[in-house]
Amino acid sequence: MTTVAAYRRPPISGVNTDAETPVMTVYPSIACTGLGRLHGKLYESMPVKLFGVKLSHWLFPLPSAPGAIMLYFYLKLFGVRYTVTNRSVQVWKSLGNRMLKQVSLNEIDDIAIAQDPGQVFYRAADLQLLNAAGEVILRLEGIPFPETFRNLILETRDARRQTDASHAVIAARHS
Repeated sequence: MTTVAAYRRPPISGVNTDAETPVMTVYPSIACTGLGRLHGKLYESMPVKLFGVKLSHWLFPLPSAPGAIMLYFYLKLFGVRYTVTNRSVQVWKSLGNRMLKQVSLNEIDDIAIAQDPGQVFYRAADLQLLNAAGEVILRLEGIPFPETFRNLILETRDARRQTDASHAVIAARHS
């Protein structure tokens, strides 16, 4: 006699409770480094406008472009990437499969945005993931368009909490 394992449908349609699924991956801009922030400060140093564009945008980006491009490629090879999954926020090496840090979405209470002066040019900032006590549990540096990534993390966290609550209600029904 052979037994056939019955297929168990997930309690919530389309939600796989067993697997950790990536939602979004972001690579930091060169504004995550001191040299990149130095470039950014230089690019924003002269607020006087010429034809609607800051004078420093006319003068400095082109001559400093080779250094910025080298820094960009260095980060792609030896930097990090940030991944939000349905369960956590993770820091990985840019290349390869080595995870450096991980924070569960349930540990995140709020996310603060901290923008250094050298990050303004790149429209980037650091995200500080805070726990319930207000302590920084993880810092994501040089995130381009940080408000968008912050909202994604918070919405994913809320979805995780709602899913967990739904599973608890369903489990209580079967008891």
